Amino acid sequence: MVRHFLKDDDLTRDEQAQILDLAIALKAAPYSQKVFGGPKTVAVIFDKTSTRTRVSFAVGIADLGGVPLIIDSGSSQLGAKESIADTAKVLERQVAQIVWRTYAHAGLEEMAANSSAPVINSLSDDYHPCQLLADLMTIKEHRGDLAGLTMSYVGDAANNMCNSYLLAGATGGMHVRVSGPAGYQPAANVVERASELATQNGGSITVCESAAEAVTGADAVATDTWISMGQEGEKAQRIKDFAGYTIDTELMKLAKPDAIFLHCLPAYRGYEVSADVIDGAQSVIWQEAENRLHAQKALMVWLESKR
Repeated sequence: MVRHFLKDDDLTRDEQAQILDLAIALKAAPYSQKVFGGPKTVAVIFDKTSTRTRVSFAVGIADLGGVPLIIDSGSSQLGAKESIADTAKVLERQVAQIVWRTYAHAGLEEMAANSSAPVINSLSDDYHPCQLLADLMTIKEHRGDLAGLTMSYVGDAANNMCNSYLLAGATGGMHVRVSGPAGYQPAANVVERASELATQNGGSITVCESAAEAVTGADAVATDTWISMGQEGEKAQRIKDFAGYTIDTELMKLAKPDAIFLHCLPAYRGYEVSADVIDGAQSVIWQEAENRLHAQKALMVWLESKR
């Protein structure tokens, strides 16, 4: 039966661990897997602009022996003259997998429901699960087994990154703490699902307004931009609303001395994070960015093994 990866809890704890272990192995031996040998083609569709996603998937598919077919939705029929369901039925007969960076998560669900080829969410408005595989891989490289570690997220707790931190961290048995101002808290259904996963896997979920409470004693501290795509008109208000949620040296001092700092990028120094933190010794953002390549390769290999 075909498996898709649309959100973080599409994987069990054991499956997540398998993919992370494979990602570390592929980092050490980048060309050891050729699941797309032939070469097979993988469709990589972009509704949103991208740097890291575009590069990491294109390079990863080539490393695995395949050909990346980059499709900008503005120059295709997808969602305009042709439905998502019909597009899926066309693509499934010609490509090995479908990777899609889009807006509404419902579109990914429709694509997956109509495709016999695995569909991967490379970002939607609700979740960013591929980024979390890279983040968890990075934490694992620095701190070992994920279970029992504390991962803190500070900033816009109502966005796709926070949703994925909650679900992926809970799946891994971590203690996940998220902090954001009133009006920027995660949706109740996401918190409920993350809490269920945390109970199953020995972790915990904390949602609060205090950045200090979230960060104190953390093993890893993460944030994201306060102004995501499509929110540019809200910039002035958001900067005002997020006052006090910048991750700076003083806040990082509350975390463990060997805590690492994560950011999915692009970053805006002086807003969600100070320059001395993101460019400092605790920052692992470049390793994290590189790990998108290895984690996504491992995911694609794993999905092929399930077909």
